[in-house]
Amino acid sequence: MTIISLLLLVSLSISLSTHVNVGIVNGTEAKAHSRPYMVSIQSNEKHVCGGFLISDEFVLTAAHCWNGYKTLTVVVGAHDLRESKNSDRIGVKSYIPHPRYMAQFSWNDIMLLRVTTFNINNYVEWISLPKKGEDVEANTLCSVAGWGRLETNGSLSDRLMEANVYIMNKRECYDRWGEKFSVTQMMCTCGHGGSCRFDSGGPLVCGHTAVGVTAFGYKLLCNSPEKPNVYIKISPYIPWINDTIRNKK
Repeated sequence: MTIISLLLLVSLSISLSTHVNVGIVNGTEAKAHSRPYMVSIQSNEKHVCGGFLISDEFVLTAAHCWNGYKTLTVVVGAHDLRESKNSDRIGVKSYIPHPRYMAQFSWNDIMLLRVTTFNINNYVEWISLPKKGEDVEANTLCSVAGWGRLETNGSLSDRLMEANVYIMNKRECYDRWGEKFSVTQMMCTCGHGGSCRFDSGGPLVCGHTAVGVTAFGYKLLCNSPEKPNVYIKISPYIPWINDTIRNKK
């Protein structure tokens, strides 16, 4: 093989390796246990959705994560779902979807899970929520994480993946999604990486605060630039969340 052919082969190899989907979609593996609030929501011990701890008894996730499943369990303290060294599987005491959740429109697609007792430690901790009515400006740098698919029709990830994203202008989100997007309830993001199927219910994190719940994206292409990923905005639901936690339904 000539030197020129070898150089071309090396160049091609480098080019391919830098464009392989290695995360949520074009993301990276999270540092182990750097997101101790993350939970894997499972059915029959298989990951179906993400979620996140917001207190010592409650997980916040998407309401549609309960669609079609009778019983869910929650895995806390996980990084690699194949390992149970630092993780713990806990039961769900009660399922509390928002009372005005409408599956056909993805409106109010938010749910609380009251879970059984677990230990707070270096691997398990809850994340803070925004204040009522608090908003996040367009172009703010945030992040998403999950164990969902690595590409549109690909396999799920055993290890927690993450990606940086930017908050998009609400008007642009509405222009892209039309009536499916609620300006008051939702927000959307753009970025090289982003959420895919089975990342639903996971948090959109800005700074050290969970500001959104992963709701939906374009079914034909994960992290589509034309149809951006959409999240339920948490701040309008703070009174409902606080009342639910206080009443311990």
